[in-house]
Amino acid sequence: MKGFGERLAKLLEIEGYTQRELANMIGVTEAALSRYLKDEREPKMEIIANIATALNTTTDYLLTGKDDTESFEETCRLVARGTSMMTDEEKMKLMKVLMNNGR
Repeated sequence: MKGFGERLAKLLEIEGYTQRELANMIGVTEAALSRYLKDEREPKMEIIANIATALNTTTDYLLTGKDDTESFEETCRLVARGTSMMTDEEKMKLMKVLMNNGR
């Protein structure tokens, strides 16, 4: 099974970012990112979340290799759970993002 570093390297290649670009995007040094890629160091959860966002994936995939292809129903449950503490304005913003394909 692939480790975190291999999954990170694969996604980095797919998204077409250099190590320097990704490091800048997620707020770490190039040296730290290099250690993550070599599985010499494990990033903090905040950094893992930043990596997932930057590389259009999930923290689940980065940490476990679990594929992103969860069912639509499961995705709906996760979104609904997250909206319970949102204001109506925030919910409207979320709806607009969803209607505009994530933009």
